[in-house]
Amino acid sequence: MIKDTRFQGYNMRGFQKDVTAGLVVGIVAIPLGLAFAIASGVEPIYGLYTTIIAGILISILGGSKYHGAFVPLLFGIVTQYGYDSLLIAGFLAGLILVVMGLLKLGNLMKFIPRPVIIGFTTGIAIIIFSGQIASFFGIKVEKHETFMDNMRELVVKADTINVYSVSVAAICFIVILLSPRILPRVPGPILGLLISTITAYYLFPNKVATIGSTYGAIPRGFPEFKVPELSLEIIITLLPVAFTIALLGGVESLLSATVADNMGGSKHDSNKELVGQGIANIATPFFGGIPATGAIARTATNIKSGAVSPMSGIIHGIVVLLVLLVLSPYAAHIPLASMAPILMFVAWNMSERKEFAHVLKTKTADSVVLLVTFLVTVFTDLIMGVGIGLLIAFATFIKKMSHTLKIRERNHEVHHEIVPSDNLDSKINVYNLEGPLFFGSIDVLESSILANLDNKTKVLVLSMRRVTYMDTSAEAALLAIVNRIGKYKGKLIISGIQQQPKELLISTGLYHKIEKQHFFKSKEDALYFAKKQLYANSDKVV
Repeated sequence: MIKDTRFQGYNMRGFQKDVTAGLVVGIVAIPLGLAFAIASGVEPIYGLYTTIIAGILISILGGSKYHGAFVPLLFGIVTQYGYDSLLIAGFLAGLILVVMGLLKLGNLMKFIPRPVIIGFTTGIAIIIFSGQIASFFGIKVEKHETFMDNMRELVVKADTINVYSVSVAAICFIVILLSPRILPRVPGPILGLLISTITAYYLFPNKVATIGSTYGAIPRGFPEFKVPELSLEIIITLLPVAFTIALLGGVESLLSATVADNMGGSKHDSNKELVGQGIANIATPFFGGIPATGAIARTATNIKSGAVSPMSGIIHGIVVLLVLLVLSPYAAHIPLASMAPILMFVAWNMSERKEFAHVLKTKTADSVVLLVTFLVTVFTDLIMGVGIGLLIAFATFIKKMSHTLKIRERNHEVHHEIVPSDNLDSKINVYNLEGPLFFGSIDVLESSILANLDNKTKVLVLSMRRVTYMDTSAEAALLAIVNRIGKYKGKLIISGIQQQPKELLISTGLYHKIEKQHFFKSKEDALYFAKKQLYANSDKVV
């Protein structure tokens, strides 16, 4: 486990920077929390509860310096199971994440191919962006689980566009776009939200859908503690959903932590990150919070604002709590159209469009993996997108690796004068093996060596000096070679075997079946032994 250095060398100057960053991120987190909760199909207040509780807990317990915490539960899961059941699913997902962290499964996340991550992230960005079109244009639609159904709904209801909503959304969009140039120190999302809300309140009263008109007033005060009702039947039903939440949350959380590493020059502990995220998700359902994970947009804002430790995340949670206690009644006046551009900008920034185009330009197998992951994520299901992307990447990798094994027959090497040759050379076959021996390359091993063995071969010499890895599938193929040559009263001799293949053969017992005296450090020693044995025994078996 990586040593926790998140507070190493921490001082008052660092604390001051964290306070500033925490204030900025806390302000940005408020519209994001509200918007993501609404997009997830739950009441806005639960987005703020999640931001407060999960944000503080993950900052304290996680393995990244700059981690922001909030990703909403998928709208499809909300509509299918309901809000109460999804609190239980979030709780179960938290338990799964803790187990994943304790089992050190966070280390496996780094093996997810980059094209899969890019395709998945860009797919989510498209889903988030498209999900805000209705709010942007004030179109009253019924939300569906699939992308195509939602797009079809927009087309059918296109005649219900609300020009007032469009005006409010456009104002927010323009302010967000221009604020970095005009007021670089003021967060664009909060400035856009304020100006567009004030505009809607005074110029378009009762013309635009607001949080209050749609969801009712946001309650002021601390969230109520409530224990979800658990039963074996509910747990069994929601376990697949919980695994989906845990997997998606784990991937995005560690991706967010990796972004933080690249931007801040730090190094996160992926296993500790999963444990911290898991504990946060265990706690949030007791306060009505929805599943949470790392938020790339907020993480980037945190670092750009000067954060130097997890303290900024704690402060940002406290800021949101104070706003909830003091200003929550005013949040009811926020137009839904004001939050749409904010999420659209989040989607745009997380889309990895440059990396997407870069991988596509390569026109390689990675391009196929990228496109398939992206399309499946958008048009079918998030977890299926990752799964199929990984499957194709895995199959592509296996195909590439299978071609790296090279087997060269080098029988001319037998012809030297260590011992008199006579007609013994024809009874010795020598093969040089180069590359990994694994399940994807055993067909090459079998077709090149096993298929060519006959009763003329009395000694088979395999040079394995350049074989760095062997798995049990290759070990089984090697056993078949041993049995075949044994059938012809011959022997297998191996030279230059490396540590990992040797340990595997010892553990399976094949090393002892081949016999220790038939392993040599060099091919020359192996050939000397083979010819000496054949010469001494004439036509007898070695």
